[in-house]
Amino acid sequence: MAQQQISLPAKLINGGVAGLVGVTCVFPIDLAKTRLQNQRGSQRVYNNMMDCLIKTVRSEGYFGMYRGAAVNLTLVTPEKAIKLAANDFFRQQLSTGKLKLSVFQEMLAGCGAGMCQVIVTTPMEMLKIQLQDAGRLVAQQRKLPVLHTVKLGTASPVLNCSYSVGPVSSTRKVSAIQITQVLLRTKGIQGLYKGLGATLLRDIPFSVVYFPLFAHINKLGKTSEDDKVPFYWSFISGCVAGCTAAVAVSPCDVVKTRLQSLNKSANEDTYNGVADCIRKIMHKEGPSAFLKGAGCRALVIAPLFGIAQVVYFIGVGEFLLGQTPFNLYSV
Repeated sequence: MAQQQISLPAKLINGGVAGLVGVTCVFPIDLAKTRLQNQRGSQRVYNNMMDCLIKTVRSEGYFGMYRGAAVNLTLVTPEKAIKLAANDFFRQQLSTGKLKLSVFQEMLAGCGAGMCQVIVTTPMEMLKIQLQDAGRLVAQQRKLPVLHTVKLGTASPVLNCSYSVGPVSSTRKVSAIQITQVLLRTKGIQGLYKGLGATLLRDIPFSVVYFPLFAHINKLGKTSEDDKVPFYWSFISGCVAGCTAAVAVSPCDVVKTRLQSLNKSANEDTYNGVADCIRKIMHKEGPSAFLKGAGCRALVIAPLFGIAQVVYFIGVGEFLLGQTPFNLYSV
């Protein structure tokens, strides 16, 4: 089989555009997911996703739902570009001389993509979580006035000025740039990569499940071997595969969110790694805590990857560079 070379610049553009469009559409749900995952049973502020969004709008305004969106929109371009382009790259390398990839090879390509993306994903999630969860801490103080301070994780003596250093009325906001500066000054580059192990634990299994599942569902949209898959079928395939993979790795996402949250209220646990986090959650909150925010995550990931795959398969990057779109999922 003649091998057509993929254009990495075009794939990077596709991944970037796909990430920007998708995140813009689903970010408020992602904010609700983060806040639901971080709240403990004894200090519950939100009952469910809708309750979280309604309370957020009432207390922080409409744009409160987009707190942390700037850093996400800035870094999601390289993150999604690396993830999608890396999967294409590994699929092409593994498909040399073969008409079709085996399921194991597809999973291997997904594994490689997941490993590559954490270079950007970890600091992006680290900064986004601090900004998204700040409103929950303030709301918790309003509900329990005796908690006028927040404690910081033992691994990070930063962000003392972020949101809760006195009465709620004197709450101050902090930007992603300020958080980055403090982390780099106090912890160095590793400060931005707190929770790297948990991020790998989430993103590698996600990619191993998502990419092969998407490829096989997407092929069902072909009426003949030479037909091109309709854009709406790529959207459906991305939604189904993304939703399935998101729910499958939801426990890992809860652990990652807890580990990366630097600001905590007075009665919230701090964690000394993945194993310690899993043990404390299991002991104090039970197995169901590992599925907190699972519904929100499914609602975030399904349309995010559905939109991403449509943009990716349209071939925006190839169009801008004057090239012909090349679909590696036909391999």
